[in-house]
Amino acid sequence: MAKDELKLPGDDEKKPAISMNRLALWLVVGAIGAYLLLSGVIGIIAKG
Repeated sequence: MAKDELKLPGDDEKKPAISMNRLALWLVVGAIGAYLLLSGVIGIIAKG
């Protein structure tokens, strides 16, 4: 561990690596959220 890294209390035990299923789920959810956000902004701009 480098000197300049901050050590958090929960860092003692190693966390398991993120599974591919969880990563894929987050990517899908994030893409849907981004689509909804962008389509809403575009709709507001187009109407205004």
